[in-house]
Amino acid sequence: MIEEQRALVGSRGRIFPYNGRSIGTAFRRVCRTLGIEDLHFHDLRHEATGRLFEAGFTIEQVALVTGHKDWKMLRRYTHIRPEGLHALAASRVA
Repeated sequence: MIEEQRALVGSRGRIFPYNGRSIGTAFRRVCRTLGIEDLHFHDLRHEATGRLFEAGFTIEQVALVTGHKDWKMLRRYTHIRPEGLHALAASRVA
C-alpha cells in the first residue's frame, strides 16, 4: 500500500498527504454533531502528552511523538501528579 501511494505522490513529499484545515474542519463538524462544546483539536495533544508521561515514557520519547523541540515547550502540556510517580515506582519494583 505504501509503495502504491509513493508511486502516486512521487518525490513531492509525504506518502499520506493531508490538509490541516480539512482535519480541523472535520473535527469541528463532529464536535458540533455530537453536541460537544469547548473542545479543541489541540486539547487532544495535551491529553495524549500527559498520558504518555503517565505510561512511563521518557521526555525524549514523548517529544518524538508530539513533535516538541525542547523540554520547555513540552513541560507546559504536562501535568505530572505525585501519585502517578508513586505508581510508576511501585510497578518497577514489582
